[in-house]
Amino acid sequence: MDIQGFYAGQIFDAHEYLGAHTVAEGTVVRAFAPAAVGMTIVHHDGFETEMKRIHDGNFWEGWVPDLVDGDPYELRVYLAGGGYQDHIDPYAFGSELRPNHRSVVRDITGYQWHDSAWLAKRTPRIGEPLNIYEMHLGSWRKKGGEAATEPADDPSLWYSYEEIAEPLIDYLTKAGYNYVEFMPLAEYPDDASWGYQGTGFFAPTSRYGTAKQLMGLIDRLHQAGIGAILDFVPVHFALDDWGLRNFDGTSLFEYPNTDVGVSEWGSCNFMYSRGESCSFMQSCANYWMDAYHFDGLRMDAISRIIYWMGDPARGVNNQNVAFVTRMNGGLKLMHPGCILAAEDSTDYPGTTKAPEEGGLGFDYKWDMGWMNDTLDFFKKTSDERKDNYHKLTFSMMYFPNERYLLPLSHDENVHGKATVLNKMYGDYWDKFPQARVFYLYMYVHPGKKLNFMGGEFGQMREWDERREQDWGMLDYPIHDAFAHYMAELSALYLDHGALSEWDYYGPGFSWLDCHQEQRCLYAIERKNAGERLVAVLNMSDELQADYELAVPGAVTCEVLLNTDWGRFNGNTTPGGERMGFEDGKLTISVPAYSGVLLKVYGPQAAGEEEPAEKDELAEEIAE
Repeated sequence: MDIQGFYAGQIFDAHEYLGAHTVAEGTVVRAFAPAAVGMTIVHHDGFETEMKRIHDGNFWEGWVPDLVDGDPYELRVYLAGGGYQDHIDPYAFGSELRPNHRSVVRDITGYQWHDSAWLAKRTPRIGEPLNIYEMHLGSWRKKGGEAATEPADDPSLWYSYEEIAEPLIDYLTKAGYNYVEFMPLAEYPDDASWGYQGTGFFAPTSRYGTAKQLMGLIDRLHQAGIGAILDFVPVHFALDDWGLRNFDGTSLFEYPNTDVGVSEWGSCNFMYSRGESCSFMQSCANYWMDAYHFDGLRMDAISRIIYWMGDPARGVNNQNVAFVTRMNGGLKLMHPGCILAAEDSTDYPGTTKAPEEGGLGFDYKWDMGWMNDTLDFFKKTSDERKDNYHKLTFSMMYFPNERYLLPLSHDENVHGKATVLNKMYGDYWDKFPQARVFYLYMYVHPGKKLNFMGGEFGQMREWDERREQDWGMLDYPIHDAFAHYMAELSALYLDHGALSEWDYYGPGFSWLDCHQEQRCLYAIERKNAGERLVAVLNMSDELQADYELAVPGAVTCEVLLNTDWGRFNGNTTPGGERMGFEDGKLTISVPAYSGVLLKVYGPQAAGEEEPAEKDELAEEIAE
């Protein structure tokens, strides 16, 4: 390891030296603990093996001949003030199952991968469809089904990484998702934290198996043509005394001042003014993509990286910004096809610009404004929507500023907020047609897509990490019809490049009509070089008859999707739409709470030539 690079916060491979590494004669363990006065490795039956100071005296090393793959161990740190504290190994590749917490030796070498074809063609998907299924692995399905709720901490109810692979791949393929995003899989002590208050940043959670079983899951996803994104938590860590907190008797990873050292979630904030912390997290990010072949990272709570305590009024945390910019730049050099996405609700400029252009280096930024405005709109009555009509148009005022991703994540399905379906105004029966037109609006809006598990079949109950999804809902025809609708919508999104290729290129989107406030009608055009699609959306509770829409250059059209088709539990027979084209004008009647997606034929527009900037876009996509 480059020791000076470690101190300077410049390296991405600290885990290859620090931590526990199996060798022919046993296991060697190395740690960084400058303030410790002594360290031992505590292993079989509490036996202690002494560690020696190495290098400049801030590092420790010990060797245990009979410590092998699968064995637990911990580090006993002797403190300057007397006594000791037992800690996990910050760089450990494995952990015991909670409530136990010791580190576990894991040999992560030797797995035979079969995904070279996938990796060779992997891209950040900027000019391609990206349809992400966000899931919590432990509550997607449980052994024993919906009855498997108590005891909630019974590990026998979880499917392993290995067991979940086949049903998950089959489900994602049928549902039309080409990427899956796993909520945090780095080890964490409390199920209720969902992984956002971690302890073992290099250790795949033991809830679902071993490191090599996780490798097998990602390998099989790739062979099936499905990418995998990991929810990554670079901001904070759990308070447990045996974790990273006060690791060597001092605030080694965290701020010593609690005013900025303790997060709003009661956890410790990483201090990235220390190069050692930067090297730790940079190595961690690289590790998940290198060792496990994850295709990208969704980075949690980036606003807390950018601003002190996430509050713009407190100013930019320049050292944190420098850290994340350096980390993203390095990850892109090492994994050029990876996806880096920021969960960020701020208006900090340049989140998705390259570091060399003064940006943070993310590929995508979560569009929290779109999410909040859209869900708020659909909570309102039909009459209220007239006065709030432009909540659905406002996002395109700022959309060109960044590369946005449209998220409907787990956060929108918990804590009394209601699930996405339940957010729709009205009674049970009214919610479904509104949800269908809501999702059509989402999929014709520029930006990549993310949906949380359960939304695709109309989950009514808020998500609970202790229970599996309510798969029994699919026995009800209206939920089954909704699931089929979502699958068809996703398939159209994947198959029609006009919905994704020019997401971040101006001519790819246009409002054909966004001034029908009293009728709550919207008309959107999406296109690329070879295809034009038009969506007409009725967000009101009344039939909007004989609506006339100018579609320049169009001569005819076909209906790709109608949210009101009978097979989706609507009232329209395919081909029975009341519509017609004449002289570039579409006349159509749109039932209440419904929308249609049309493919129109004719020139892109009279006399229009593709702008020269399209060549620049093609170069960016290729890069």
